[in-house]
Amino acid sequence: MIPHIRIEEYDYPLPDGRIAKYPLARRDASKLLEFRDGKITEHHFRDIPLLLPENALMVFNDTKVVPARLHFCRPTGAHIEIFCLEPVRPSEYSQAFSATDCCRWKCIVGNVKRWKSDVLTLYNPENAADVADLDLKAALVGRDGGTATVEFVWSGGEPFSRVLEICGSVPIPPYLNRETEDIDRERYQTLYAHYRGSVAAPTAGLHFTQEVLDEIRAKGIDMETVCLHVGAGTFLPVKSSDVAEHTMHREPFAVSRDLVRKLKDGGRPVVAVGTTSVRTLESMYFAGAGCLERGHPDEISQWEPYDREYGYTFAETMDALLGYMEANGMDTFVTGTRIIIVPGYRFRAVDALVTNFHQPQSTLLLLVSAFIGGQWKPVYDYALSHDFRFLSYGDSSLLFRSN
Repeated sequence: MIPHIRIEEYDYPLPDGRIAKYPLARRDASKLLEFRDGKITEHHFRDIPLLLPENALMVFNDTKVVPARLHFCRPTGAHIEIFCLEPVRPSEYSQAFSATDCCRWKCIVGNVKRWKSDVLTLYNPENAADVADLDLKAALVGRDGGTATVEFVWSGGEPFSRVLEICGSVPIPPYLNRETEDIDRERYQTLYAHYRGSVAAPTAGLHFTQEVLDEIRAKGIDMETVCLHVGAGTFLPVKSSDVAEHTMHREPFAVSRDLVRKLKDGGRPVVAVGTTSVRTLESMYFAGAGCLERGHPDEISQWEPYDREYGYTFAETMDALLGYMEANGMDTFVTGTRIIIVPGYRFRAVDALVTNFHQPQSTLLLLVSAFIGGQWKPVYDYALSHDFRFLSYGDSSLLFRSN
């Protein structure tokens, strides 16, 4: 049954001055709020190896942010901003990034009403030679609601990934209220980012330094990865008063057979780094349920967890998913999810969560509330009254599940 939740109940005052506009000099110098058994304690992020459960399985999202924001101009001189969301042709990310002369992407287009049928030329006010050599052009193929399909054509034989590196800028969140700067190319990216595809960073991972990762590994904690490409809608506030009317965007994710096997074996706490890792791990339960019931998994819909009761254990669903992968010779399982996690959701996979402090009235705040048994307000009141920095470049928290 779809839960009806009033989003105004998940509001709180967030002054602009509490939003971290820039990262700290050191990634692991951020503050860390720990919430465990109803108690709040305060630490620095570099102390997190000491706080993690023994023999835990820690899961990171190794997606990589692409410089997906491009600025073009019409023959009239009008500027058009194009924000690449996901590939259309080729539709597979690696193939789209490998294309050497032409590809199509689903995009958000600024001033789209001013763009009719003319072909746009990349804005190059400094006449940079490497930009000019690419001669990047954009043509409007079609529109669908708030997005558009855009065809990009360029010269020189460079892969589209390189075209974006040369021509694009990192799409930092709009609530930072500033333009992208050189520091964002390095710091709006995790150290372990690997697979290109996200247009927003999985920001919980921004705090990890190599030293912290080495200390976690030295403690005997097993470290695995998933890959969920973060879409532009992840950090948007819910605009409908009833959460039941909010539409979640689809995000593709991939998990390895080794991770599925480790989850099947169980017996140790699972620590998710970021809400994107939570959404991936919890989505895997319903993929495995599909294998049990239909013999194959389907993409996970937004309200699937609430449609009915599921009696399977997490280990049973992982065993079924592993069997499906082995029967089909799959080392990696790839699908998409629209799952929304709100109060009333029953967690199957995750025991602890590393996450930043999220926007008021956001789906991410709803997830946090669901995870810690509705006690988000005392946690956020503490953070606000103890000078924690908020949002993408802000401080961190380590939350232990309350249900």
